[in-house]
Amino acid sequence: MEGVRQLLAGLRVDAASKHVAKQLWRAATGGGANYEEARGAESRADFVHKIRVATKEIREAYYWLRVVQRSNWLAAGAADRLVDEIDQLVAILVASARTAKSSSSS
Repeated sequence: MEGVRQLLAGLRVDAASKHVAKQLWRAATGGGANYEEARGAESRADFVHKIRVATKEIREAYYWLRVVQRSNWLAAGAADRLVDEIDQLVAILVASARTAKSSSSS
């Protein structure tokens, strides 16, 4: 989250970048909040559902980060590390949901 906040602080300010910044911040914080909800799930099915919701939010954050990465709002390469981290986070969340779902099917 801190990386996204720092990245947003460095964006050039215009109407388009403000819109993207708001969307990125909403998706990134939404993903984190949904992950925390999953940690307190009431059942394995509830956990899987909430992890999938968190994954959707993080995938949206990934999209907005790619928009920033392709823009001229930041120095070239400034968003690359975060794009890689979010890509890895999506893979972890997908694997977590898959593992939890397959464990409940056994």
